[in-house]
Amino acid sequence: MAPFLDRLFRSARSWLGAALLAAACARPARWTEPVSGIEFALIPAGEFQMGSPESEPGHEPGEVLHSVRLTRSFYLGATEVTQAQWSRVMGSNPSNFRSCGPDCPVEGVSWFDIQRFLVRLTRLSGRSFRLPTESEWEYACRAGATTAYSAGPRLDPDEANYDARDPRGGGPAGRFRGSPVAVRSFRANAFGLYDMHGNVWEWTEDEYCPYPRGAAVDPLARCDSPLRVIRGGSWAFDADSARCALRYTHRSRDSGYSLGFRLARAL
Repeated sequence: MAPFLDRLFRSARSWLGAALLAAACARPARWTEPVSGIEFALIPAGEFQMGSPESEPGHEPGEVLHSVRLTRSFYLGATEVTQAQWSRVMGSNPSNFRSCGPDCPVEGVSWFDIQRFLVRLTRLSGRSFRLPTESEWEYACRAGATTAYSAGPRLDPDEANYDARDPRGGGPAGRFRGSPVAVRSFRANAFGLYDMHGNVWEWTEDEYCPYPRGAAVDPLARCDSPLRVIRGGSWAFDADSARCALRYTHRSRDSGYSLGFRLARAL
């Protein structure tokens, strides 16, 4: 083969190999786990300000504003895990609001219950799943926003399922639905995630610990605390509890009527 053609062939082969590698490494923006039917959205790696400024209405001392960098992209459930999805994996339904229907979020589950769900789903699926870290959850909730809520500085009753009888947080007063509602009942945020505000509280993997001093990279809180962090508020709490920065807690064994979760999958 002539030297010129040989170089051309080698260049083309190198380019094709790189293109195939890039295609193989590319991840779809949406992916559905086939056993449970849980849909996941791809969340890109990035950096954000975690916590809230002291000027934010409802700001609490534990919400110290600090920089967090997430170095790896990850998949996060587009919705809270539903009663139907839990039942497909576990063969049972622990929810208090079963009459709400299969597309309503499963609730009444403890952190320990979720660990059993994760073990079984991982075995059935052949892929590994986990709860999101507290920083991953807040980053996904914000979806690029720096305001109290992903859509702005206030939350309206037609944007999420929370107790709107008390217009705390600057939004207008509204009705109290009194129970969870079907997932996807409200508009998704910029990452394509539903119900990051309200509906049911969502367990995270972190223990409740003080935020680190200064910037953090891929944090996962461990401090021998008996409490774990839950996020997002619920149908039974006001708008202030649904702020992206709000930290709330429960003991790992607790399984209240508004405690649910969404899953993460590492890449």
